Amino acid sequence: MNFALHGAPVSPGITIGRAHLVSSARLEVAHYAIPDESVPAEVFRFDAAIARAKQDLSALEAHIAADAPQEFGAFIELHRMILEDSSLSHVPRELIRERKCNAEWALVQQMETLVEQFERADDAYLRERRHDIEQVVERVLKALAGEHGLGEPPLAEEARLIVVAHDLSPADMMLFKRHQFGGFVTDVGGVTSHTAILARSLDIPAIVGLHFARHMIRENDLLIVDGIQGVLVVDPDPLVLAEYQLRQSQHELERKKLRRLRRTPAATLEGTPVELHANIELPQDVKQVHEAGAQGIGLFRTEFLFLNRRELPSEDEQFEAYREVARAMDGKPVVIRTLDVGADKALGLDSPALAPNPALGLRAIRFCLAEPQIFLVQLRAILRASHYGRVSVLLPMLAHAHEIEQALNLLRQAKEQLSAAGARFLRGIKVGGMIEIPAAALALPMLMRRLDFLSIGTNDLIQYTLAIDRTDDAVAHLYDPVHPAVLQLIAHTIQTAGRGGTPVAVCGEMAGDAGLTRLLLGMGLRNFSMHPAQLPAIKERILRTSLEQAQPLAQRLLRATDPEKIRELLAQLNA
Repeated sequence: MNFALHGAPVSPGITIGRAHLVSSARLEVAHYAIPDESVPAEVFRFDAAIARAKQDLSALEAHIAADAPQEFGAFIELHRMILEDSSLSHVPRELIRERKCNAEWALVQQMETLVEQFERADDAYLRERRHDIEQVVERVLKALAGEHGLGEPPLAEEARLIVVAHDLSPADMMLFKRHQFGGFVTDVGGVTSHTAILARSLDIPAIVGLHFARHMIRENDLLIVDGIQGVLVVDPDPLVLAEYQLRQSQHELERKKLRRLRRTPAATLEGTPVELHANIELPQDVKQVHEAGAQGIGLFRTEFLFLNRRELPSEDEQFEAYREVARAMDGKPVVIRTLDVGADKALGLDSPALAPNPALGLRAIRFCLAEPQIFLVQLRAILRASHYGRVSVLLPMLAHAHEIEQALNLLRQAKEQLSAAGARFLRGIKVGGMIEIPAAALALPMLMRRLDFLSIGTNDLIQYTLAIDRTDDAVAHLYDPVHPAVLQLIAHTIQTAGRGGTPVAVCGEMAGDAGLTRLLLGMGLRNFSMHPAQLPAIKERILRTSLEQAQPLAQRLLRATDPEKIRELLAQLNA
């Protein structure tokens, strides 16, 4: 029986292959009492399982291929850190002793406590980290049951394997490395999950958030994974299969054609130049930036250097990371966003309980100003790196003038400290601010008087404008980038900044959406920053855009208030 399921596309492309089902240990474990005299033995059994899980990770690490993405090692190290953290390796031992219960139940009870903390996080990346905790616990549960790993898949005949799982650990995915591995689909996960990150790094089609795929698909079913539209087709009929085979060929041809544009300057049909920059999370992402032909880095999300570790990175560690990027970009601009964590973003498993409404709490610039010593360390590291390239500073989540003033005061203090130490840095380093809160967009002159440039973070701007958490399945359908209020705020920011001579960019997901490129160009945007993989398609759309045609349509669209009319005009723009 053929049918289709819909989920979230996390890595573009189309692949056709046979299903290989992956089963995980069940987290709903039995609960039974342990006699007093058997408690020490149960604690020993738990400790032995932890040790076995660490051995499994070491074995996986030893088999990482030399050309494997660096993310493999990072995933293993993260899972090792979770295993070694006292929250998971010691608290269950105390539960076993206090409640005289079996090790499996004690472990899952503690896991649920930790997962609940991560689920309350406002940040999508942090919410996805709960899956890492679950995957580590599954590994320990298998060790308690005397099992090892997920097992290896059977070889597929004349077809690429497509892994189907409720959830999938990136470490376990390495077991499939030596087989034909065309893609994967999972019931859970989001666009910032580790499996999604791994799929993008391996450049294989993937869909997450399918909910029931694992239970509805049988081993060896023929599958089509459409990582562009987020559609999974099960047991397609011959006509559908032929159609997708054609689409697959066309997609590959299109990708090859787009790669030829790498050295072509981005400009409209009239010759108006457009800057295309890339967003990165870690220094090793610079390779993709060069391959995509980006003109610079418009957003370096530095929080990825801070997350999933027990101790904060030192000034020297941060400096080395920032310098590596600055040097690698060889004189091209590098915009480094300061730390975007806070009460909603745990810096380790031992962090205190999260705020009741973390999206509106102590995060981003608010956190940095509340923790000036942490902020000063980062500012000094960025300043030191500025000696090695065109580095600038970007302040996130601004809403008040005093936030900018305090940040600039701390920047001056960091400069004084470096000067006293004889360190070299760019004294006139540019400082910009992110427009993510409607209040910032509506009070733009207040920011423009104090900052050198602006960058619109459309992800949070849409979320705060519409009061929608786009990662919440119950309301995600209401997340709308072309809502009239959202478009008015973006257009107002671009036009006001332009009149005032303040450079402005868009660095959120809208910048990488080819369906919105002409609209943003028509609004006056001339600087886009996006994931490197999205850049070729955006460049191709720009090269085929006439501003003479796009600007009038964009202005008509901005005057429209009816959603249907807006989508009709958007379709005309993209015709």
